[in-house]
Amino acid sequence: MKRNRLGASELYVSEIGLGCMSLGTEEKEAARLVHEALDRGINFLDTADLYDEGRNEEIVGQALKSRRSDVILATKVGNRRIPGKEGWSWDPSKSYIKAAVKDSLRRLQTDYIDLYQLHGGTLDDPIDETIEAFEELKQEGVIRFYGISSIRPNVIREYVKRSNIVSVMSQYSILDRRPEEEVLPLLAENGISVIARGPVASGVLAEAGAGKVNKGYLDYTPEELLEIRRKLESLVRPERSMSQTAIRYSLEQPVVAAAIPGASSLKQLIHNVAASESPVLSPEELDYIRSISRANVYTANR
Repeated sequence: MKRNRLGASELYVSEIGLGCMSLGTEEKEAARLVHEALDRGINFLDTADLYDEGRNEEIVGQALKSRRSDVILATKVGNRRIPGKEGWSWDPSKSYIKAAVKDSLRRLQTDYIDLYQLHGGTLDDPIDETIEAFEELKQEGVIRFYGISSIRPNVIREYVKRSNIVSVMSQYSILDRRPEEEVLPLLAENGISVIARGPVASGVLAEAGAGKVNKGYLDYTPEELLEIRRKLESLVRPERSMSQTAIRYSLEQPVVAAAIPGASSLKQLIHNVAASESPVLSPEELDYIRSISRANVYTANR
């Protein structure tokens, strides 16, 4: 599988990664999916400390026990549990990040994290303190590189200016083209890579996605989503399904180093991996996709 350099780092990631959030909590099945992903050329795994309240990291760590050197392992930090308080609390403080990384290392059964990512962020955060935490962890050899996971252009802009991030994980798909105007050009100009999450738009652009349109997606109505699916059918070929077309769309931007669709079954995983071998989209096909979808822009949560 093709591998791309992640920003200015020494990390070369498979263009299709594995989003581990959808692995589930059945350890044997999750391990089977992880090993199958590695055997099929995926070397980039992304998890987070809040997925299944840390259980996801534990499962990934156990699955990688004998294959750690085969993997570029990414996880995230910034959400914490406070005793007596319901749900997660946002905490990008230096003290929390430096404490939380120890828990992630223990759960992942490793002594280093390849890519440590801030799992969110606002302009009200102590951004310089957050950056200082990541830089110190890098100097200590606990993490190799760091990035952020954010859909807030103003937050991304601050980290581009003030830090050494190598990547930004952002939701990006045919149905969520918001990064195209503000985020992708900025990151390309600064040598920072995009990790595209949600390339199949929560399954709406998957083969069986017609059954998932009822809730809408961003500002699309169910009727609009069905119409886009109908029009996308014209691009489907025997060697490139609708979901593979969607994954390929996210990868067509040179600044995108990897797309990370989730997989909760072996069939899904194999189908996702095959997107790497499916035909790239021609300029005409890209123009067509842009003509039938919306060039939506960021409004709230900037």
